[in-house]
Parts: sequence; C-alpha cells; structure tokens
Amino acid sequence: MHKSFSFLRTAVVTPKVLPGNIEANTKNIIDSIKSAAANEAGIILFPELAITGYTLGDLFHNDTTKIRTEEALINIAKATKDIDAVCIVGAPVVTGTNLLNAGVVFSKGAPIAIIPKLHLPNYKEFYEKRWFTSGYDNVRATAKIGEWEVPCGAFTLIEDAKNPELTIAVEVCEDVWMPIPPSSIHALAGATILCNLSASNELVGKASYRRELVTTQSAHTVSAYLYASAGVGESSTDVVFSGHSIIAENGTLLAESKRFSRENEIVYADIDIDHLTLDRARTNSFSDNHRLLGTMPTYNTIKTTIPRFEGKTLIRKIKQTPFLPEQIEKREEVCKEIFSIQTSALAKRMEATGLSKIVLGLSGGLDSTLALLVAIETFDLLGIDRKNILCYTMPGYGTSDRTKNNAFILAECAGVSIEEIPIGETVALHFKDISHDKNTEDIVFENSQARYRTMILMNKANQQSGLVLGTGDLSEAALGWCTFNGDHIANYNINISIPKTLVKYVVAYVAHAQGGGLEKVLKDIIDTPVSPELKSTNTDGTIAQVTEDVVGPYILHDFFLYHFVRWGGSPEKILFLATIAFEGIYDEQTIKKWLGVFVRRFFQNQWKRSVATDGPKVGSVSLSPRGDWRMPSDADMTAWMTMFK
Repeated sequence: MHKSFSFLRTAVVTPKVLPGNIEANTKNIIDSIKSAAANEAGIILFPELAITGYTLGDLFHNDTTKIRTEEALINIAKATKDIDAVCIVGAPVVTGTNLLNAGVVFSKGAPIAIIPKLHLPNYKEFYEKRWFTSGYDNVRATAKIGEWEVPCGAFTLIEDAKNPELTIAVEVCEDVWMPIPPSSIHALAGATILCNLSASNELVGKASYRRELVTTQSAHTVSAYLYASAGVGESSTDVVFSGHSIIAENGTLLAESKRFSRENEIVYADIDIDHLTLDRARTNSFSDNHRLLGTMPTYNTIKTTIPRFEGKTLIRKIKQTPFLPEQIEKREEVCKEIFSIQTSALAKRMEATGLSKIVLGLSGGLDSTLALLVAIETFDLLGIDRKNILCYTMPGYGTSDRTKNNAFILAECAGVSIEEIPIGETVALHFKDISHDKNTEDIVFENSQARYRTMILMNKANQQSGLVLGTGDLSEAALGWCTFNGDHIANYNINISIPKTLVKYVVAYVAHAQGGGLEKVLKDIIDTPVSPELKSTNTDGTIAQVTEDVVGPYILHDFFLYHFVRWGGSPEKILFLATIAFEGIYDEQTIKKWLGVFVRRFFQNQWKRSVATDGPKVGSVSLSPRGDWRMPSDADMTAWMTMFK
C-alpha cells in the first residue's frame, strides 16, 4: 500500500478478566496483544483496570495487589518488545503515597507513559475516591515500574516520531462523560487518536447513550475515538458489565463489539488519518476554540513509532455510493431532507424576486424531472397555481419518442403548463448562418441545439415575467458535461449540488410518495438511459447518445468526486479505494481509465464552474465558486495525471 494513504489499524480489546487473578489476566492481555498485532493493529487498547479488574474494591490497597500489578506491567513490557504497536492497558499504579487509576502506554518493550484518570466518580454504585487519587492532584511527574522511571501525567501526548499528525491521547472512563471532557482539550493540543479505557457498567438504555456519546465526541474533536469497556467477567455484587467497546471516526461509527460475550472480544477498525487532518485543517475555527480555556495545559509529548497499516485489505468498508446511506429508511430520510432544502430554497428565491412564474425546459430526462417536482412542491407551498409553471419541450435532432412522451405525461399528471417548440428548423438556419454542415454531428452540432434551447427559455422568461429554473446536477458540473451559455445558464439552478446517483433516489422518493399515474411515469423516467439527446436518434426513434458510454459510469464518477473534493484524495488513493468498493463489478484497469477521464475533465472545466449559477447546497460536497470550491480555472493538472501516463 502507498504510505501516503495514511491508514492506521486499531484494535479495542475486551479481555476475559477475573477480578484479583492478576496472573491470569496478564496472560490474557499478552495473548490478546499478540493476536491483535498479528492482525496488523498499530494501536491496541484495553479497558480500565484490566490487569486487576475494576471491581476489586479495598483489595486495591493490599500489598499483594500492588506487587503483582507491578510484576504484570513488567511482563507486559517484556512481551511487547517485538510487537510493532502501541499498547494501552488499564492498571492501578503507585506514585509515592498515591494510587492512580491509569492507562499505561507500552511501546517497543517499555512503558513509556502513565496517564491517570482525572474524574473519579464517587456516587451511586461508584466509590473510586476511596482508593484512587485524581490525576489533577497527583504532583509526581514520574512513577517507578521495575527498572523504568516512567513519565506520569494526565496531559500527555504520544506522538509518532515520523508523522506528528498521528498523535494519541488517553482519558479514562468518567472523563468523557464530563461537560468538558479532557479529550476535547487533548484534541485542541493536537491529538487525532483519542483512547478511553473504561469500566462502564450496563443499565437499560445505557448502551445507546454510550454509543452516541463516543460517536459524537469523535465528531466534536474531529478525531478517531477508541473506547474499551470492561466485560462480563468483572460483573460482581451490584454491577454488571457488558464489554461494550466502540471505535468511531469523526462522527461515524466504524465498529463495536458484541455485548455480553463471555470470551475475549477484539474489534478492529482502519482509521483514515488523512481524513482527520484534512478536516482539522479546513475547520480553522477548531484551533481557535482553545481560547475559551484561557491557558492550555502544559503537555508532555512522548515520541515513539506508531505503525501505519501497510496491508492490501482494509477492514474499513468503502461504500460504492458515498453520497447515499446504505439503510433504505435512512435513504428515504436523506431524500426527504434534500427535497425540503430544494423546496425551501426555491420558495425563498421566488419570494425575493417577487415572481410567480417559473420557466423550465422539460426534456423527459431525470434532472429536469426533479426540477419540476421541486417547482410543484414550492408552488403548492406558496399557494401559487401550478399552471404558472411553464414547461417547454423543445425536440431536436436527438429527442427520442420516449423522453418526449414522458415530458407530456409528466406535465399532464402534475397539472402544469406545457408547450412544444421544435428547434430543428431554426437550428438548421443557424448552421447555414455559420456555414456548418448539418450532417457533421460534432460539438458545434450539439452545442448549437443546447444554446438555442436556453435562448428560448431566457426569452420566454422575459416574455412571461418568469424565472428560468436550471436543471444541471453536481456530477455534470464536476465533469463539465454541460454547454457553456447553454444548459450551463439559468436564473437559479435547483439541482446543482446533487450528484447524479442521488438525483435518481430523490425522484424515486417523490414517486413513491405521490403514487398513481405520476409514480408510473417517474419510474419510467428513472429507467431511461441518461442522455443530452443532442445527436440524431436511431432510425427507430430511440436514444442513440448515452452519456455514460462517453464519459463513463456516473456511479464511478460520483465516487471519484466525493473522495477528491470531500477528502482531498490523490488519484492513487482514490483508485485504491475504488478497487475495493467495486470489486467484482469493475476491474482496476476500467476504474483507472474512467478515473483518468474524471481528473482530466475536472481540471479542464473549472472555468465553467467559476461562473456557475446560484443554487442551494444540500450536502458536504459542493462546487460553488462562492462557497466550498475555489480553484484556478487554469490550474495545471500534471501532478494529478502522473499515474495515467
């Protein structure tokens, strides 16, 4: 794997723990470390007080517990000598006259840091202040473990010596449940991987709250958050533990353990460090947030080696359609939200302009259909007669019987106005004016039709005092698959931040919601091949020009677009991810071919996007030159095309 891909495999372990049986617990921990390391984990995290068990009570102060714990820590250090991973294990650690509930960090056969718990719960079923001293109150900077004098402090960062963007910080259980968790401050100090050693007991409803807490904290801190929790083996007296371990990245749940397992549980996830560092860099208010603290704590930074994942197979699931949730019910929710945003945006534009008519080129294709559906919903919302939606179908040389018929059926079912204005004769006269052979179906042949259609719409809008509603989508904008001063232009473009793969689902959502004859025609429109219909139809009147035959599959281009714009991925990384996502569907050679087309067209067509029409942003990826995407129209693409030579 290319090292710049920056994946880090992490493992969160819930070992089978017997409270008080330190020797057996230590063996189990060492075995789990070896197992996780063999699976290429670079960080291996264990629960709170995993060496002794969390529920040991007053036995924490017994000399035998202290002696056996130190022996266990020494044995774990020796066992990790040849382990290429950072291991974090929960243990009670003696510092002078204090006993700390801490996470001990091991690397290359040595304990390199001791990070104590700050917030000790002492309410309900918890009695931690009876045994432990808070990290706030511990004044010793080091603690003795065998031959090692180990740095000790809650404000500690473990930084990769070669890649400082990969930095680990640790907090313990209760810390993350606080109004201002230490992990938030650790993130402001530069930590991108936050680790929590926990012994969170199970109560009805607590698992869902815990999952939400961890996932949300990863979003707040723009980090990966690893949460290891004590398992059922520690259940005793009044408390039961479930071993609910979680890995989240920047608001997304990547993995969680099976709860109530009676055996060792290890969950893995591959963290994309590039994603975290990019979002941190983009969100410049993130680094400003430390000002609320007044003075940041002084951190002790310990450098070590944190191995990146260098294998060929990711555990991380790579979605084929990153703009779409996988669950059907969530897809419907997203589509409903998008449709509501579009409707609200258009309603505002109508109110602001004082206009009560919309002019729309209705081709019978997917994009103009969505624009019409938004217009209908908007007019119903504003109480405007649907007949004020003025649709024009403008058949040319490439207009198929299927799309033309669907345009009329759609308009009739929706109760909007529609008029046919054939463009063939007028365009033929234009060809004569510019001395172009009408039998030469080149770019002039295509663009002349597209520009004439737009001229009709603009002039009709002046004639009718209406607003020309644009229909081009995000995928077309990314590829430059539009005619400058043709379908590229409108008074307001309602689809401009919706990728083609998502347009289908929004139309399908409306189709399902409407039912009846409208649903029938919408389903046929969804099934119609995507085409600009600018080249002559087949002899039987069917579509001859299929867009995806020319520029490539939209499902691939939307994948490329998402990873290029949202995550700043290099072509090499995007190709790697795409070969995983589309395994068995497209081979690497095919993906590489269309990726080259995407990169080339994306760079070559920025000049069109630089003068794009207004339109509402609906998702995390937008190419508006006034918002999310600013790029020189004349940027040199050489560095991005290297792999395609």
